[in-house]
Amino acid sequence: MINIVAKRIWFLGASSIILLIGILSLAIPPHLNLGIDFLSGTGVTVQFEKNINSSQIDNQFKKIGLDSPNIQSMGNKTFFIRTEKLSDFDLENNDSQVSRSDLEKTIEEVDQNAEIIEIESVGTKIAEGTIMNSIIAVAVASLFVMFYVLYAFRRLEKSHRFAFSAVLTLIHDVILVTGIYALLGHIFGLQVNSVFIVALLTVIGYSVNDTIVIFDRIRENKIKFPDNNFASNINASINESIIRSIGTSLTTLLVLFSMLILGGASLREFIVVLILGVIVGTYSSIFIASQFLIIWEEGIKRN
Repeated sequence: MINIVAKRIWFLGASSIILLIGILSLAIPPHLNLGIDFLSGTGVTVQFEKNINSSQIDNQFKKIGLDSPNIQSMGNKTFFIRTEKLSDFDLENNDSQVSRSDLEKTIEEVDQNAEIIEIESVGTKIAEGTIMNSIIAVAVASLFVMFYVLYAFRRLEKSHRFAFSAVLTLIHDVILVTGIYALLGHIFGLQVNSVFIVALLTVIGYSVNDTIVIFDRIRENKIKFPDNNFASNINASINESIIRSIGTSLTTLLVLFSMLILGGASLREFIVVLILGVIVGTYSSIFIASQFLIIWEEGIKRN
């Protein structure tokens, strides 16, 4: 039997290091690489036939008055270009004199055989609403988790500790996933958009499910073996659940990696967040969540 509880300082230390790297990634401009869902503007995904570089696109856009576009290579001669709103989108406070047809002509001047895969435009009010709704969604999900655990473990002594430990684990997972994603945004240009929030909420559900499975085993063992000390009970419960948790996660990751490799670029950000969430959620449910319970009971010291 692996004595996971006795090594809690190592596991918490590893989480702290990764959290620090993630927080530093969030602190370095441009922080999170926000998409137009959060910033407003127009986003264009273009696949060129020629070998085009960012400066060529930038120069052509400046000729029609679209200054400082954000240009990101997505591989396979495909670029995502974020710029100000176009005049023919009915959006608030839009002073742009550049239309969609102007944009299309400019892209043709760069490469006549270029294919515009997608054009999307988001207004300022919609972007502000997306930010607020995202914060509310994560906060509401956290509250529901806490209330559910409080209800499920209501017959146990100090049941509130299970609820707060589950929420602390959830916060740990959200910060960790967001921080790592910010780092990947710096390296690979991954964007944060509304799909990211959907994926993050999915991650919350997955992580909490795994955590509650182990918490439920702790509850069962506490009833079966009331004379066992709390640390031994937790350690036994984790060991009894670890194969199930890792097996489920590996199966899920196999499907997600297949989708990442074989799926289109539009699914990339969503799948990456899910992969990060499954890995972080599995790690936290096994090595972190129950440690909060034991720290609450006995402190940070080793057994």
